[in-house]
Parts: sequence; C-alpha cells; structure tokens
Amino acid sequence: MAYPPPMTLITGLDHVQVEAPAGCEAQARAFFGSFLGLPELAKPEALRRNGGVWFGLPDGRQLHVGVTPEFVPRVKGHPGLRCADLAAFTAHCVRHGVPYRADAEAGVARVFLTDPFGNRLEVVQDAHPSVR
Repeated sequence: MAYPPPMTLITGLDHVQVEAPAGCEAQARAFFGSFLGLPELAKPEALRRNGGVWFGLPDGRQLHVGVTPEFVPRVKGHPGLRCADLAAFTAHCVRHGVPYRADAEAGVARVFLTDPFGNRLEVVQDAHPSVR
C-alpha cells in the first residue's frame, strides 16, 4: 500500500512504556527511581488502579512502567535512553552490581542492560545520528 507524502502530524515522542508483572512498583521505584535517578510522576487518578509507576526524563518525556497480565519480558524491543557520560554510567552499574553489555555496532557508544523484570534497556552516549 502506498501512502501519500507525509504531513507533519507527529511532533515528537511523549513517552515509552515497559511492561512489568503485578506488584512491580517497589522494584520499579528502586531501579528507575533510585538507581537511574528518574523522578516519579503522579499517574492520573483514573489510571492508578491499574498499578505501575511513571517516571520523568530530563527532557520532559516520560517512561511508564505498566502492569500487564501474563507478563513476558521484552528481550529485543527496548527503550533507548541517553546519557552524557557512558563511562560514568557503566561505573555506576559496576558500583551497584548491575550487569551490562557494551557495544558500538550502531556507530555510537552504548550499553545494554535489563530492568528488574528482564526487559532490555539501551543506554547511549549522547544520541544516535539521524540521517535521512
């Protein structure tokens, strides 16, 4: 199917959501809040009964940890987070016993790690280049 030339309908990325099992909130707060240093955001009242936790990113975007029935960790699809100093980030991982795997296959320094629920996360230094 051919699509017409795109108009600028999408203006940016608002949030990403990772899935987690029921009862994940304490572990999510420890990892995303304490370890990664992301501030917790108040979920809208109507969504609080669903469980999970929302966090803010420094650029105004958000990372949501959402409870899903029959949870299965995501081992391929993942959020890509940015940091200014990957060496400092990996040293932080070592200090806290969080394993990671480094590579530069995409042309940028990056590491992969997992959250407490087994979901894959990528952390890149600065940003992936955008080439059209």
